[in-house]
Amino acid sequence: MKALGTVFKYGDNVDTDVIIPARYLNSSDPKELATHCMEDIDKDFVNRVKPGDIIVATKNFGCGSSREHAPIAIKASGVSVVIAETFARIFYRNAINIGLPIMECKEASEAIKEGDEVSVDFDSGIITDITTGQTFKGQPFPEFMQKIIDSEGLLNYIKNK
Repeated sequence: MKALGTVFKYGDNVDTDVIIPARYLNSSDPKELATHCMEDIDKDFVNRVKPGDIIVATKNFGCGSSREHAPIAIKASGVSVVIAETFARIFYRNAINIGLPIMECKEASEAIKEGDEVSVDFDSGIITDITTGQTFKGQPFPEFMQKIIDSEGLLNYIKNK
């Protein structure tokens, strides 16, 4: 499985409150959540994001509360993968559970810039910044996690077994 898209770049400690502000948690509809994704950190995100685009951040992406709404909003907005140096553990788990691909790679998170075109090969873990020609080796998904993501989340994976 592969992803290809334009990068939205963020820094350290992007917390779940800026991914999807608490004032919108009265909805669990993915399409509704997507309309407010990242709005407190990037007002234009929802107007610029296209299916397949990629979020790149540095350390501790998804910190804060344990709400599943955050990865749901990102996935529903069309983002194909989030790359970061590190993820908050509960966000990491929630992302896999809802089928949002995420990848840890310190070098890629530091080098890739806003607006770069990037491709990601989930099987090999190879991240290619097409804009600069640089390649990075991220942590590929273990086979069981890839199956969960391919199934669009843990519940679908269990239903299909």
